[in-house]
Amino acid sequence: MIEISFIIFMAETKRVLLKLSGEAFLGDQESGIDFSLLESLSAQLLEAHKAGYQLAIVVGAGNIWRYRDNTDSGIDRVSSDYMGMLATIMNSVALSSAINTAGVDARVMSAIHVPQLAEAYLKVKADHHLNKGRIVICAGGTGNPFFTTDSSSALRALELNCDMLLKGTNTDGVYDKDPNTNADAKKYESVSFDEVLEKDLKVMDGAAIALCRDGNLPIRVFSFGENGNLLKAIEGTIGTIVG
Repeated sequence: MIEISFIIFMAETKRVLLKLSGEAFLGDQESGIDFSLLESLSAQLLEAHKAGYQLAIVVGAGNIWRYRDNTDSGIDRVSSDYMGMLATIMNSVALSSAINTAGVDARVMSAIHVPQLAEAYLKVKADHHLNKGRIVICAGGTGNPFFTTDSSSALRALELNCDMLLKGTNTDGVYDKDPNTNADAKKYESVSFDEVLEKDLKVMDGAAIALCRDGNLPIRVFSFGENGNLLKAIEGTIGTIVG
């Protein structure tokens, strides 16, 4: 039933939100931004944009700073989370610059007030930009500590009435166990929200999954590493659908 309803749903898809982890910016580096990757990231976004889809993006910050990677730093959780929010702004500004250079207008909108770098995030302004054909990059998380960029992705996707949330990862979908360490791992073509939570399948954090479930917002998990995969994911030909 999930696959059948999704095929019908896909015919009406117009606006999507893409969650990109900070690791997508790493390349072969241990930290920071591999600027040579920005061109390929932008090319995938432009391909989907030219196909007529409205694109919102939420970017993580794991390539620069993330609380769970720095618990022994001595920095308290709240301060560390705000540092991570600032790092998402750095990634977002870098990505928007690459998209603009490629010829499409991109706007960074932040939950953290940094007027020199980004507009303040407001739903009505984000809607306006999307309807004008601009790519909107939502930075600064939710603006609050204790929430991950997974949660902010679900929140922004629901606020902006997106048809689908796309989770770009380094694997080609959702598996019953880690495929990198288990040769017998089995890939799901589709899986329910409740099953993701019950089996702790590590698609996104629990708060994000619950938000999407309650808002009836499907998630497609796919590998973002190959050129053309973003458009294929939007069109429903690759990855795993969670719904």
